[in-house]
Amino acid sequence: MKVARIVLVVVGVLVIAFGAYVMVTTVRPNRIWGLATWLLGAVILHDAILSPFVVAVGLLLRRAGRTLRVWALVVVQAVVVLGSVLALVVLPEIAAKAHGTKNDTVLPFDYGLRLLVVEGVLVLVVAAVLVVAARRRRTTPSTG
Repeated sequence: MKVARIVLVVVGVLVIAFGAYVMVTTVRPNRIWGLATWLLGAVILHDAILSPFVVAVGLLLRRAGRTLRVWALVVVQAVVVLGSVLALVVLPEIAAKAHGTKNDTVLPFDYGLRLLVVEGVLVLVVAAVLVVAARRRRTTPSTG
């Protein structure tokens, strides 16, 4: 196990060094701070918003896990993660569309509406899974 950790750390450091080299050699110096800001913002958004939300939902689902079957919990957790990541990916497009672009074909769609539709479908999937799980629980004994 110790050798595996050392190998992983060395590979990680080499990948970071390669990424830094590529960034310095391909990105104009006046654009590096913008890129660094974007990367830092992505880490903060993930660690401060997405991860705590997913953990909180997971904790609530564990409490509900006493009454729901495992497969239903897995579907609900997957939808929560999928919906959260989808929102984080689409929110920059929504913001860019709101600020406007020089070329209308760059962001041609109504991303806010599309995000709401997809998130609504995900909510319907969760509702359907919970209804099916509740009905199955009443008809058969719980085995997981």
